[in-house]
Amino acid sequence: MRRLILLLVLVQLTVIHGQSPRTYLARSEADTTVEGFQSNVIVEIRTQGDSAVWFGTGRGLSLMRDSVNVISFPSSVTVPTGQTGKALPEGGISAVGVSGKDTLLTAIATTIENETAGGGLALSVNSNAPIANDVTWYYFDQPKDSSGDSTITWGGVDLRALPVTVLQNNVTYDIAVGDRYYWIASWAGGLRRLNRSDVTKGWKRIPLPDDNQSEFLCGEQVENYQLNPRDPPQGNHNHKVFSVMAYGDTIWAGTANGINRGIIDASGCIDWKHYSFPLHSMSGNWVIGMAKQEWKGHRTIWAVTRAADQVGEESGVSYSHDDGETWNTAALLKGEYGYNIFALDSLVYVATRNGLWRTIDGQSFANYRPAIDKARNDQAIDDDVYAVVHDNRDYYKKSFGEALWIGTGDGIARSRLPGSNSDVWRIYRSIQSSNTPYAYPNPFSPTLHNRMEGDGYVRFYYSVKKSSLIRLTILSFAMETVRIIDYSRGEGQGALKWDGRDDDGNLVANGTYFCNLFYDDASHWVKLVVVK
Repeated sequence: MRRLILLLVLVQLTVIHGQSPRTYLARSEADTTVEGFQSNVIVEIRTQGDSAVWFGTGRGLSLMRDSVNVISFPSSVTVPTGQTGKALPEGGISAVGVSGKDTLLTAIATTIENETAGGGLALSVNSNAPIANDVTWYYFDQPKDSSGDSTITWGGVDLRALPVTVLQNNVTYDIAVGDRYYWIASWAGGLRRLNRSDVTKGWKRIPLPDDNQSEFLCGEQVENYQLNPRDPPQGNHNHKVFSVMAYGDTIWAGTANGINRGIIDASGCIDWKHYSFPLHSMSGNWVIGMAKQEWKGHRTIWAVTRAADQVGEESGVSYSHDDGETWNTAALLKGEYGYNIFALDSLVYVATRNGLWRTIDGQSFANYRPAIDKARNDQAIDDDVYAVVHDNRDYYKKSFGEALWIGTGDGIARSRLPGSNSDVWRIYRSIQSSNTPYAYPNPFSPTLHNRMEGDGYVRFYYSVKKSSLIRLTILSFAMETVRIIDYSRGEGQGALKWDGRDDDGNLVANGTYFCNLFYDDASHWVKLVVVK
């Protein structure tokens, strides 16, 4: 299924391009947290308890508890499964799930021989420890099967199953914490669960309907059934799982062939119904995010539904007002390539390749402008918004009103006016503390880095004492002037940045450039390498 390879883009952002200006800070193997983000790529946001906000980044897990300060947890290449410790497995965070005030499960993504792979999971049942260094983790290897695991018993019936014996393409992209089980959606690893009452029993595979099945009942003996995530005709796209949502006795699984709604009985067995394009009017079959909206006594299920491999599919957002029996698509978001979705009361937010969208009625959608931090002359230079949370906890209401959090490839942004498109954001990212100006990223590719509205940008960091105006002059290796930018601090212009173009609007050639920042009555030089 070729289009599924597109998902690697996000994983590469998390694992490979999770760099920051602090890359000289190797991931610590000590059991202590460090200040600040270790990566600017933020793909997961989860709130917990009175004030905690958890961030899944391209270089580990980070936490904010006081609305101001960020800490990051240490990581280690040696974390034995079944043991507890203070460090997390090394890699990017691919999923985070929380429950109550004290329980958090996170998944790690890594690479093996340049292939995306599962890096394991870590569970904490004291995530609310007053001192973050006291948070402990119980480790799991990425769940996989032995070569002899060719059957599973389900509802008293033995079902055939293809053993998934490798970590490659076995990455956990979503986590749900239900009343009885932890649930993980792990691409080729399928849907698996762990009994919360005894985590030592290990992760169990959960069978799902075949692509051509509309339902799959507990204890039903289906001729020629095999749980198999290979591409058809050998296997089923519906056995590749990318998203999961759980509440009460209900479990939802989003796959590469639609959405599955399951009702869990007292024994833990599940009756499934399967909804897919084109029969059920979803925009596309690749379901990579879901949200439950409860408003005025009505429940709506929302899903990010990308185009998979059938003619007529289209990326967008789909929703159901009747627990999946009928589906609709959001007309204004047709063609929109989404990453995540979040619902709170009457509001629904969609994080997409073209920024953040919001609806209050489920029909009309407004697109937020890129986040600008006027007070600090900063901005999130990235079209993509990967994660979003509307935070209405009392802690933030008392401080400055409700908060809207978004995760981008250029840090976290928080607005104190979720319903406003004004530039009232506060931006947090990993920044090297230095009195010497520097450029980031360096080397810089205008076709790859910090893409926004068709251009890529390099950002300049500086430490100014008195100047209100900064002049940036870009010179070629031959010391010829390429571009002059006058930047006024305090006018809400956002970051001091360059799009890699000369004064005529043309992208400059590959090579070394000398950048002069003039402020505080002095010139400050930065050498920058441009690689298109």
